[in-house]
Amino acid sequence: MKKSILVIAGEVSGDLHASKVVQEMKLQSPETVFWGIGGDLLKKEGVELLQHTDQMSVMGLFEVLKHCRFLKGVFDQVLTEVDKRRPDAALLVDYPGFNLRLAAELKSRGVKVYYYISPKVWAWNKKRIPKMAEVIDRLMVIFPFEADVFKGTGLRVDFVGNPLVAQLDELLAEPEIELPWQTDERIGLLPGSRKQEIERILPTMLAAAKTIEFRRPDVSFMIATPNDRIEKVVNRVIGQTHLKPKRLNVICGNARELMRQSNAAIVTSGTATLETALVGTPHILVYKTSPVTFWLARYLVKIRHIGLVNIILNRTACPELIQHTATPEAMAEALFAILDEGSARSGMLQSFADVRQLLGTKKAAENVAAILCED
Repeated sequence: MKKSILVIAGEVSGDLHASKVVQEMKLQSPETVFWGIGGDLLKKEGVELLQHTDQMSVMGLFEVLKHCRFLKGVFDQVLTEVDKRRPDAALLVDYPGFNLRLAAELKSRGVKVYYYISPKVWAWNKKRIPKMAEVIDRLMVIFPFEADVFKGTGLRVDFVGNPLVAQLDELLAEPEIELPWQTDERIGLLPGSRKQEIERILPTMLAAAKTIEFRRPDVSFMIATPNDRIEKVVNRVIGQTHLKPKRLNVICGNARELMRQSNAAIVTSGTATLETALVGTPHILVYKTSPVTFWLARYLVKIRHIGLVNIILNRTACPELIQHTATPEAMAEALFAILDEGSARSGMLQSFADVRQLLGTKKAAENVAAILCED
C-alpha cells in the first residue's frame, strides 16, 4: 500500500525546502505519494497541489486580515481532503499562522504531524511552545540553538542541519551562469517574494539605486524574481516608479546566482539574507511593513535583531534598515561602506564565515526524509 503524505509549504522558501525533502523521499521511499500546498518546485517533483504558494504568501496583520476569508477556505479545503484521503503523515513546513492551527486539527484526526523549520518562538510569542508540544509529534529545527528552546516540554526535537548550507554549497561548486549584467560593477536587489513586500520596499530600493548610480556611474543593477507572476508585479512597480537607475535588469529565477555574482546587495529581511551571506556577498538588510504591523512587531518581538545572520551571531554583522530608517539615502550610504575593499567589507565576510561554522555541515533534506521514513 502506498504511503500518503500531506505537505504544506505556504511560502516560496518553504516550497524550496520541501521540494528537497520530496527528492530525498523518492530515493528512500519511492512509493510515497505527496499532495498539499506548495509552489512550482513541489509541482515539478510531482506533488499534487491543492493551492499554489502565490495565493498563500501574505505577511503582516493587515495583509492577513485582508486574506482571512480566502485562507479559511483553503484551511477547510485541506481538512476536507484529509478526511477523504486519510494521509499517513503530514509534513508542515514553516508557515506557522496556518500550520500550527492545522497541526491541531490533524492531531485530533490521528494524523502524525512532522513540523520542519520551527516557528521563531525564541523571538516572540513563547506562549506557543506548550501548544506546539501538544500538537506536533516531531519537530525538525534548522538552527542549533533552537533545540534548547523546547527542553522540558516533552516534544521530540531534532536539529537536522540548515538546508541552505548544502543547497548553496551545490551552487558554489557549479560554474557561474551567464546573467544579463550591463557592467562589471554589479549590485543585486532582492525585494522579497511577496506582492505586499515588493510594493512597499522596491520603490525605495530603486531610489537608493538611483543615488548609488549618481555617485558610481559604471554600476548596474539586477532584480531576481521567483516566478513569472512575481516578475509581473516587479515590472509593474518599476514602471510606476519615477526614481530608478538606468542600468536595471529583471530576471525570473536564479536569485542565488544573482547573489553570487553581485559585488554587494540590498536584501529584504527573510531567508534571502542568510542565503546571501552563505554565498559570501556583502549586503544590507531592509524591511518595510504597514504602520500597524510595525507597531505590533515592536511590542511583541523580544530580540535585538531581525536579520538571521545577526540573530545567529548575536551581534550586528549586517546593517538593518527598518521602516522609517529604510530611506534611499541611508540604503545608499550603508551599501557604499561595504562595496569596496576595506575593514567593513572584510569584517562582514569574516562574520559570514562564522555563521557557516555555527550552522555546521549536516544535510537537512536527507535527515528529514530519513525521519519520515523511520517512523
